[in-house]
Amino acid sequence: MNLLSAENISKNYADRWLFRDLNFGLQQGQRVALVGINGTGKTTLLRILAGIEPGDTGSVSVRKDTRVAFLGQQPVFDENLTVEETIFASQNATLAAIRDYEHVVNDPNHSPNELQRVLELMDAHNAWDYDSQVKQILGRLGILGELLARKVSNLSGGQRKRVALARVLIEEPDVLILDEPTNHLDLDTIEWLENRLASPTLTLLMVTHDRYFLDKVANEIVELDQGRVHRYQGNYSYFVEKKAEREQMETVEVEKARNLLRKELEWMRRQPQARGTKQKARIDAFYETQEKAKTKIGGPQLELSVKTTRQGGKIIEVEHLHKQFGDHVVLNDFSYVFKKKDRIGLIGPNGAGKSTLLNMLTGRLAPDSGTVDAGQTTVFGYYTQTELEFDDSQRVIDIVKEVAEVVEMANGDVVTASQFLQHFQFPPAQQYTLVSKLSGGEKRRLQLLRVLIKNPNFLILDEPTNDLDIITLNILEDFLLNFQGCLLIVSHDRYFMDALVEHVFVLEPGGVMHNFPGNYTDYREWQKEHNTAEYQQQAAKTAKAAAGVAPAATPVAPAPTPAAAPKRKASFAEKKEYETLEADMEKLETEKQQLIEKLSSGTGTPQELADWAARLKKIDSELDEKGERWLELAEIV
Repeated sequence: MNLLSAENISKNYADRWLFRDLNFGLQQGQRVALVGINGTGKTTLLRILAGIEPGDTGSVSVRKDTRVAFLGQQPVFDENLTVEETIFASQNATLAAIRDYEHVVNDPNHSPNELQRVLELMDAHNAWDYDSQVKQILGRLGILGELLARKVSNLSGGQRKRVALARVLIEEPDVLILDEPTNHLDLDTIEWLENRLASPTLTLLMVTHDRYFLDKVANEIVELDQGRVHRYQGNYSYFVEKKAEREQMETVEVEKARNLLRKELEWMRRQPQARGTKQKARIDAFYETQEKAKTKIGGPQLELSVKTTRQGGKIIEVEHLHKQFGDHVVLNDFSYVFKKKDRIGLIGPNGAGKSTLLNMLTGRLAPDSGTVDAGQTTVFGYYTQTELEFDDSQRVIDIVKEVAEVVEMANGDVVTASQFLQHFQFPPAQQYTLVSKLSGGEKRRLQLLRVLIKNPNFLILDEPTNDLDIITLNILEDFLLNFQGCLLIVSHDRYFMDALVEHVFVLEPGGVMHNFPGNYTDYREWQKEHNTAEYQQQAAKTAKAAAGVAPAATPVAPAPTPAAAPKRKASFAEKKEYETLEADMEKLETEKQQLIEKLSSGTGTPQELADWAARLKKIDSELDEKGERWLELAEIV
């Protein structure tokens, strides 16, 4: 069943056609990922399909009673609303009932009549289970407490993206259209989101560069290339294989067309000028061949390995680094001696202080205590999350030539700025385009180039994959694999990290840093098989508390190291706690149902109604806590 379809849509931007007479359909249960290089019009196509932006030609139709929700890269809100008002600003009656219920219950001065009204609404819309789902979404996206009451105008870019994501997930639309949904999310949240979106009943259209996310979520890939769409029935791995086959076939066809065009050109020139004297069919065939021969068959095949500045024995020595803002500690007693050809990934939740550490390493921010001692030969190349700065008169090639006219390769060859641009998907014609006319992803790609050609021997990349297309990511990975200096990467792209890093720094809230040997997937596998020392101590304390034994003092936890030992077995206390939790949760569910029935009957006094509602809220909280603990123990037991 087709939920959304587009016929003959076209869009012209900055004096060029992004696509012409394009047809597209989305059926129920399809989870489609739209891929293509930056500037091909992926975001524009999503906006047209979502009804946000009109096409120059064609039409988009949505099946009757089908609800479509759109998440853009730069969400637009009513800046005067609070986060809570923004999230619940929906025509969904069930969501409105939950909004009113939460508002009344959290108001200590609510009237009995108001409470009775919202309870009846919750019951009428069968909204109790939905309320639990809403709380789970908000909790996983970190939208809790005072943040709900904050004005949207006071949010950071990452917070705005998470609020917008929460809103579209809570609305539970029939069709979900997402533009780079993983940007500004930490790794744990991305993994939670991909599990949620991998539902077989969900209808989804998305643009994302996260290849693990694509593999897990998408069941079809649509490539937008030179204004045409190519469909691949499968996930990202299948797409890579079939795209290579398609490009090989197209290369052969284009070469044949070019050879034929040479012969046909000679025939056209020999014939009389009057078109009527020539064979019309052959003339038409000539123009078709000419069009085919103009097809681009891939960019330049150039292996880039930039020559790095000579690196001495001393790279960077960090001793007892400490930094905090007010009472918030972002780094606590961190020491490390960087070695030649270190390839390190830095991971941690949003707000943990990853960018703060990078700024201290490069001297942009002073630590509260401790030292950062860089060697005299260490030359930094630092790619930050700040946007590219330029003036309106600058062209693409001007931005690169500001840094270097030519770039020396590791083998001694010299590459011009223009050749370097071509390798990163800026063809000669585009190199003289004004920077202001580039897409967001193209500007980020250009900003990255400026860092790479500075001849650094210590590259620090802070979220380099944001807004870059998959083709550029593959090119960047190849470039960095050949890079001979030190590499420190902050990224939420797990595929990118796995391809490039050899060990990871894990920065936890509170400023504790762990050094784990291995890539990101190695670390996650280790996490699944073994609990950290902190978690084991907490589990022991919980078990002892349940048995009535006072917990022992907590020793300092060691840094995690990968272990080859088999998965540990549950202790007697943990088995006992596991059984107790099951019984407790069953009792709470029974009590919850009884309270809902009491509240729905409306027979209680105003005070009783208020008490029942407060108890119901507490039960929901207890069920969430006990449920999480039960899941943790279930993996061991």
